Amino acid sequence: MSNQELLLGGGFSEVPAFFATGGTVTTSGSYTIHTFTSSGTFELTAPPIGFEVEYLVVAGGGGGRYGGGGAGGMRAGFLSISSGNYTVTVGGGGGSSSNGSNSIFASITATGGGYGGRSSSGVGSGGSGGGSATAGAAGGTGISGQGNNGGRSNASIFNIGAGGGGAGATGGNSSGTSSYAFCGSGGNGLTSSISGVSTYYAGGGGGGSQHPGSRGFGGLGGGGNGGLQTNSFAGATAGAVNTGGGGGSLSAGGSGIVIIRYITP
Repeated sequence: MSNQELLLGGGFSEVPAFFATGGTVTTSGSYTIHTFTSSGTFELTAPPIGFEVEYLVVAGGGGGRYGGGGAGGMRAGFLSISSGNYTVTVGGGGGSSSNGSNSIFASITATGGGYGGRSSSGVGSGGSGGGSATAGAAGGTGISGQGNNGGRSNASIFNIGAGGGGAGATGGNSSGTSSYAFCGSGGNGLTSSISGVSTYYAGGGGGGSQHPGSRGFGGLGGGGNGGLQTNSFAGATAGAVNTGGGGGSLSAGGSGIVIIRYITP
């Protein structure tokens, strides 16, 4: 965009050039993309009238316990904004038995994922809900438009974990007895191509158990895997960084991400 404007009187006057700063700036095709993997500021100067950005805001995933952690809420859409500074908050993943933190851009807030359950502490609700580990109890509740509920424990005893909910699917249910546990896997997340590459975000964490059996696996979109206490939770993993994935057994959720793009002027 030119930094000069021809006036009717035949003279010239300086006008501010359009620009935006903040995050890691890349281009893909006709788009300029600002990616925030940590909190910062999106600064917009002299945009054209009716300027619109596309956004992806993913919150931090919930931490796992026996139930898998729920994925951070995932919100995507378009927003008209004007000149100014916009604080961008990238939510961190929750520790074991803790919800993830919210991610925020302008008026858009994605809610942190719910923590995975155990018999003595219930289960967390959030962007997506954590998986239950209380016999006969439902998982945590997800928020419509951001995620899904965590899985239910259909086991006959405590601490056989269901999977955490993901942005695209409910967490898998768990079942079994003290002889053999069937843990639930995390719900899959959803894909976005806002970065220029189709990528899954916000997968739920897989459930684990204090009993022998089969562990749950993380959902597509950074969900962590569950594990079994009988083998020292070997193979249990945290949610992947900057995906909003829920954590597997005794593992933290993944941090969120904020991506903003617009058609390059």
